[in-house]
Amino acid sequence: MKEKNDDVQAVWNACLEMIKDNIPERSFNTWFSPIKPMGLRGQVLTIQVPSQYYLEYIEGNYWQLLKAAIHKVLGTEGKLEYNVLITNTKGGTITVPPSSIGKVDVQNRHFPIMVDENTNPKEIPNPFILPGLKKLNIHSQLNKDLGFENFIEGECNRLARAAGFAIAEQPGKTAFNPLFIYSSVGLGKTHLANAIGLETKMKNPEMTVLYVDAETFLRQYVEAARGNNINDFIHFYQMLDMLIIDDIQFLSGKTKTQDILFHIFNSFHQKSKQIILTADKSPAEIVGFEQRLLSRFRWGLAADLQVPDKETRIKIIRSKLYNNGIEFITEEVVEYLATRIVTNVREIEGAIISILAQSSLNKKKITVELARQMIDKFVSNTTHDISIDYIQKVVCDYNKTNVSTLFSLSRKRDVVLIRQISMYFSKKYTKFSLAQIGLQCGNKDHATVLHACRTVENLIKTNPDFREKMEEIDVILKSS
Repeated sequence: MKEKNDDVQAVWNACLEMIKDNIPERSFNTWFSPIKPMGLRGQVLTIQVPSQYYLEYIEGNYWQLLKAAIHKVLGTEGKLEYNVLITNTKGGTITVPPSSIGKVDVQNRHFPIMVDENTNPKEIPNPFILPGLKKLNIHSQLNKDLGFENFIEGECNRLARAAGFAIAEQPGKTAFNPLFIYSSVGLGKTHLANAIGLETKMKNPEMTVLYVDAETFLRQYVEAARGNNINDFIHFYQMLDMLIIDDIQFLSGKTKTQDILFHIFNSFHQKSKQIILTADKSPAEIVGFEQRLLSRFRWGLAADLQVPDKETRIKIIRSKLYNNGIEFITEEVVEYLATRIVTNVREIEGAIISILAQSSLNKKKITVELARQMIDKFVSNTTHDISIDYIQKVVCDYNKTNVSTLFSLSRKRDVVLIRQISMYFSKKYTKFSLAQIGLQCGNKDHATVLHACRTVENLIKTNPDFREKMEEIDVILKSS
């Protein structure tokens, strides 16, 4: 179709016909009906959009379709130029002239926007500090007690922690954008996310960092929608340099809020700003999210925080005790706590607080017996929560040998049998696979574990003395 310099409306109508045939009517009415054609110069079509939000949304969702329509109507050299309406402080509107925006080449998918310095744009409301906003006044909402100095490093979190340090050095400039941290409850997601934010602020004090949990983000969106302030809500978040959203799974099924997040995400990524998300599942396992958003969660690094191993639990316990003013405590108590509290860090904290309170109020010395009395009130251990570490300790204590014996290369019959018993009870009382049990029982393979279990079962059936010993160990484990 030949270009029509004298009939901009006809050119835009021809574009709209093609667009309308390729998207749902509701989407067309929402995103394209409000657009007005303003002028046509050669192969450059100027259109007016209601807001920057409209422009960014169209760029993020319909640029391929726009490109095809413009090229069909104006030829392969066709270009777009935008006028953007901005609300001023008096409630009127200001049209940003095309000269302030520049031409947009749909072939290169580039949509630069520059607000005219002579305009007086509306002050954007801060959903955290109302009314009004100055960027420097945005409070980070970070918890200063959750820094790297008290985030204990272990094999369970080393990757995520290292990525966090790299991000703090160069926010938005690493391959870890977004950083998606996931784990079960109580393993340190919120702590690590806060630590990254605090470290970033310390190294880059000029940057604006914001921590927000997903429920707060959702509530703010709902309030903005009710007040017809969606654009302000989006613009507020787009002003940030680093955005940390905790427990993103709470946005599951919230399609409108996800749509806004998608928008903010695109803006951050295009401007090389850092996004950090936490969730209880990996991007591959999380449900109730649009695929386009899930795909963006996978753009950077997805790092999981695992249940801390015994060595890390000991470090955590010592750190918590020291931070609570306890500089000396017997290794026996620390060892007991590390083998009995295996689910998460939060339970370790709860157990230590209860033990310290009991010791202080009743002027009792912290002993293994006191720890044993208090733990049952605060740690929800069942037979399924017994750790392999604890099983190994019980079996070795019963046989009056050191746990390190299990990991030796000794092929003595009594050592092999103790190792096999540990594997047997690990299979009985944990949900680990045979391969996982073998890995924690001297780096053995699953076939070795399977053989060990069959050997122990045969001995229980054929040897009364052995069966009696196994029953005694079983009682200890069940009562623990």
